[in-house]
Amino acid sequence: MPKFERHIFICMNERPPENPRGCCAGRNAEAIKVAMKNEIDARGLKGKVRANEAGCLNQCAMGPVIVVYPEQVWYGNVKVEDVKEIFDRHITNGEIVERLRIPDEILNTPKATGAVK
Repeated sequence: MPKFERHIFICMNERPPENPRGCCAGRNAEAIKVAMKNEIDARGLKGKVRANEAGCLNQCAMGPVIVVYPEQVWYGNVKVEDVKEIFDRHITNGEIVERLRIPDEILNTPKATGAVK
């Protein structure tokens, strides 16, 4: 079986509602996952692109979060309405959706992780 051209990981982490960091599951991550899988099917990309659930990607303040490999592009504050654009621009044409991209210099910092100081 050939390798996937792209892998999309969708954070599905769930925390209690009172947790100050929040969680992607509580921000509609399930619907984003379903929309991603539907786009893969609708575009005939099964076997080329794979969307997988991920545990916590530790960018909680930016959730819902997805990451696209092999490019290692992190997207934050993703909404169901953004899925088609991500496919149109990034998955199909290799163009990063800058308005959703979490900049490298913010990844894994308190601003992204929501870590309490």
